Amino acid sequence: MAQKYTKPAEPVKTASPAKPAVKSDSSQIHFIFDRGNYRLLIISIAVVVFGFILMAGKTDIYSTTKIVIAPLVILAGFALGFFAIFKKPVSN
Repeated sequence: MAQKYTKPAEPVKTASPAKPAVKSDSSQIHFIFDRGNYRLLIISIAVVVFGFILMAGKTDIYSTTKIVIAPLVILAGFALGFFAIFKKPVSN
Protein backbone atom coordinates (compact mmCIF):
# COMPACT_ATOMS: atom_id res chain seq x y z
CA MET A 1 0.00 0.00 0.00
CA ALA A 2 1.56 3.26 -1.10
CA GLN A 3 1.60 6.27 1.17
CA LYS A 4 0.19 9.52 -0.05
CA TYR A 5 2.58 12.49 -0.21
CA THR A 6 1.38 15.61 1.61
CA LYS A 7 2.96 19.05 1.65
CA PRO A 8 4.50 20.16 4.93
CA ALA A 9 2.51 22.81 6.77
CA GLU A 10 3.61 26.40 6.31
CA PRO A 11 4.79 28.32 9.36
CA VAL A 12 2.22 30.44 11.13
CA LYS A 13 2.72 34.15 10.57
CA THR A 14 2.07 36.51 13.45
CA ALA A 15 0.97 40.11 13.26
CA SER A 16 3.71 41.48 15.55
CA PRO A 17 7.37 40.51 15.69
CA ALA A 18 8.57 38.40 18.60
CA LYS A 19 9.81 40.34 21.64
CA PRO A 20 13.23 39.54 23.06
CA ALA A 21 13.11 37.44 26.22
CA VAL A 22 15.89 39.38 27.99
CA LYS A 23 15.36 42.96 29.09
CA SER A 24 18.36 45.09 28.28
CA ASP A 25 17.50 47.86 30.77
CA SER A 26 17.81 45.58 33.81
CA SER A 27 21.28 46.14 35.26
CA GLN A 28 20.64 44.52 38.66
CA ILE A 29 20.65 40.71 38.92
CA HIS A 30 18.89 39.24 41.95
CA PHE A 31 20.21 35.95 43.31
CA ILE A 32 18.30 33.62 45.62
CA PHE A 33 21.11 33.59 48.22
CA ASP A 34 23.12 36.54 49.44
CA ARG A 35 26.51 36.69 51.10
CA GLY A 36 25.10 35.89 54.55
CA ASN A 37 23.45 32.68 53.31
CA TYR A 38 26.70 31.42 51.81
CA ARG A 39 28.62 32.33 54.97
CA LEU A 40 26.17 30.38 57.15
CA LEU A 41 26.29 27.44 54.75
CA ILE A 42 30.09 27.29 54.90
CA ILE A 43 30.00 27.53 58.71
CA SER A 44 27.46 24.70 58.86
CA ILE A 45 29.68 22.50 56.68
CA ALA A 46 32.61 23.22 59.02
CA VAL A 47 30.48 22.31 62.07
CA VAL A 48 29.44 19.00 60.48
CA VAL A 49 33.06 18.18 59.61
CA PHE A 50 34.09 19.05 63.19
CA GLY A 51 31.42 16.67 64.48
CA PHE A 52 32.75 13.85 62.31
CA ILE A 53 36.28 14.58 63.54
CA LEU A 54 35.00 14.30 67.13
CA MET A 55 33.41 10.97 66.25
CA ALA A 56 36.56 9.55 64.62
CA GLY A 57 39.09 7.40 66.41
CA LYS A 58 39.85 3.80 67.26
CA THR A 59 40.05 3.81 71.05
CA ASP A 60 37.23 4.04 73.58
CA ILE A 61 34.28 3.82 71.19
CA TYR A 62 31.79 4.20 74.05
CA SER A 63 33.04 7.56 75.29
CA THR A 64 30.56 10.35 75.91
CA THR A 65 32.21 12.48 73.25
CA LYS A 66 31.66 9.90 70.53
CA ILE A 67 28.13 8.76 71.34
CA VAL A 68 26.53 11.98 72.64
CA ILE A 69 28.44 15.18 71.88
CA ALA A 70 29.60 14.42 68.31
CA PRO A 71 26.11 13.45 67.01
CA LEU A 72 24.63 16.58 68.62
CA VAL A 73 27.30 18.73 66.96
CA ILE A 74 26.53 17.10 63.59
CA LEU A 75 22.79 17.65 64.03
CA ALA A 76 23.44 21.27 64.98
CA GLY A 77 25.49 21.67 61.78
CA PHE A 78 22.66 20.25 59.68
CA ALA A 79 20.14 22.52 61.42
CA LEU A 80 22.36 25.52 60.71
CA GLY A 81 22.56 24.40 57.07
CA PHE A 82 18.76 24.25 56.79
CA PHE A 83 18.53 27.69 58.37
CA ALA A 84 21.09 29.02 55.87
CA ILE A 85 19.03 27.66 52.98
CA PHE A 86 15.66 28.94 54.20
CA LYS A 87 16.85 32.36 55.41
CA LYS A 88 15.51 35.15 53.22
CA PRO A 89 18.12 37.59 51.96
CA VAL A 90 18.00 41.17 53.17
CA SER A 91 16.43 43.37 50.48
CA ASN A 92 18.09 46.72 49.91
